[in-house]
Amino acid sequence: MDVFQTIATRRSIRSYRDLPVEPEKIEQILEAARWSPSANNRQDWKFIVIQNKTTIEQMIDVCRGQTFIAQAPVLLVACSLRPDSLMTCGHPRGTVDLSIAMTSMLLQAWSLGLGTCWLGAFSQEGVKKLLKIPEAVSVVAITPLGYPKVIPGPPARKPLDTIVCHETYSEQTDPQ
Repeated sequence: MDVFQTIATRRSIRSYRDLPVEPEKIEQILEAARWSPSANNRQDWKFIVIQNKTTIEQMIDVCRGQTFIAQAPVLLVACSLRPDSLMTCGHPRGTVDLSIAMTSMLLQAWSLGLGTCWLGAFSQEGVKKLLKIPEAVSVVAITPLGYPKVIPGPPARKPLDTIVCHETYSEQTDPQ
């Protein structure tokens, strides 16, 4: 599968088969994160791999009751080690860096036949307490990881000419 095909066909998976994920596939997914770009190549991140079923089930409460995550044999948690560090543009370095790394992991997972679902609905403090994450560290994203049971159809996408401007920002765009 080429990169664009991986991007265009990837779906958020909320139903997983009862199959383990091979350790070598987990490693390939983590390698995708490791090779992702980060501001000044700082790589100020940690990734927690959760495979303990009891811990995964406990994560439901801190992930706003999203019970489908317990179907997945693996949860990946992306943490920023320096959440207060800002890029010169003003955006939090860790959020940007981990968004890139998570995207790399999600696409790598999909290319290996695995499903994911980027979770943003979770209790920062609850996850930190459950996983013993230090207060100074920020949880940026979580994803279940496993073999999809159901793959939804493609979501609607806005036409390219409604989301792209040329040369300057405009409310309405004209294809050129």
